[in-house]
Amino acid sequence: MDVNVILTQLSSGMLVSLEIFFVTLVLSLILGLILCLGRLSKYSLLRLLIKFYISVMRGTPLLLQLLVVYFGPYFVFGLEVSSSYRMTAVLIGFALNYAAYFAEIYRAGIESIPQGQYEAATILGYSRAQTFIRIIFPQVVKRILPPVTNETITLVKDTSLAFALAVAEMFTQAKQIAAAQTSVLPYLFAGIFYYVFNLIIAMAFAALERKLDYYK
Repeated sequence: MDVNVILTQLSSGMLVSLEIFFVTLVLSLILGLILCLGRLSKYSLLRLLIKFYISVMRGTPLLLQLLVVYFGPYFVFGLEVSSSYRMTAVLIGFALNYAAYFAEIYRAGIESIPQGQYEAATILGYSRAQTFIRIIFPQVVKRILPPVTNETITLVKDTSLAFALAVAEMFTQAKQIAAAQTSVLPYLFAGIFYYVFNLIIAMAFAALERKLDYYK
């Protein structure tokens, strides 16, 4: 089969995979920070609820969560689910899942900061918000980059799970083309796409780590 034809047919799947990746990354990083702050809240009930949520998200398969998000409105509330909701369900499911992981990464980074820095900031007249934004968070970003990089790379590969809701992302397209043409080339090109994309991500985060390495 012509290579150009395969790449052309795979291109739409590539765009869908990229959309899932970027939207999920942005939403989950933001939601993860909100969950983290709630997890560290002084309100015990809020901490307990968020801890339970994180436990459920991390303790059950992402594939199962995607199915619940998609079919849940129908089985729980009796709402009709249209095919146009498939992509929305994928994005919601991915964001909710990865937010739980990022929340724990944020929490570990925040709790690794010595308590003395909070006390020093208070003496200097910083408010709680100013202390977090100007002093704590920049240090947290540097410390959490390695685990965030790992989760981001995992996210690239997990985009293939969108097939469960019949969303034609990269891997689904590759399977369909390979079955139709009885060729392994679509799988090869899909593998190259995932590898190169993850390589770019790893290099970008490594460059960011070097830029934030103020000890040097």
